[in-house]
Amino acid sequence: MKLNCINSILKIFATATLFFSCSSDLDFDQVKDLKLEPAYIANLAYFDVPANELTDNGGNQIVYDSRYFDIFKKQFLRDYLKKAEFDVEINNTIERGFVINMLLLNSQNQILITKTFSVPAYKGSPNVIKYPTEVFENQRLELLKQTERIGFIVLMTSGTPLDENSLGSLKLRSSATTYFEIQ
Repeated sequence: MKLNCINSILKIFATATLFFSCSSDLDFDQVKDLKLEPAYIANLAYFDVPANELTDNGGNQIVYDSRYFDIFKKQFLRDYLKKAEFDVEINNTIERGFVINMLLLNSQNQILITKTFSVPAYKGSPNVIKYPTEVFENQRLELLKQTERIGFIVLMTSGTPLDENSLGSLKLRSSATTYFEIQ
């Protein structure tokens, strides 16, 4: 019986302590000072063109492709994007050099920004090239926000002609790191 009485007293005491707590005045004005600075990494563009699709007679060849790129139509990006960085990596396993132009185009297909990448011919050793990061801030960022299409022009440099039996490929991988400031 004594054990039941002690258990009952302990239960009442434990329950009573739940009703006593420390508190202070909450300052909801601190929310006005809140500043979020998230960063996101996303794929930007990718292609893998086999050498047998680039047949030619030994001269320069132009391959062009463009894709719709409507990411900047979103109000959130236009309002809070503070910086963007593009990283590009190209792997050439074709015994031929290339020049790749990445074009950022506006809604009227006018070129806003052109970035050129020289790609040496494959010589039997790894030919993966990581190009310097392209940074967009301030005025360049405002220009970037007008982009609605992304295009690529691939120029083949002079060299041994390619045909349907040619080996290798030309791969481009790119990513974008975006930095936001939300207040």
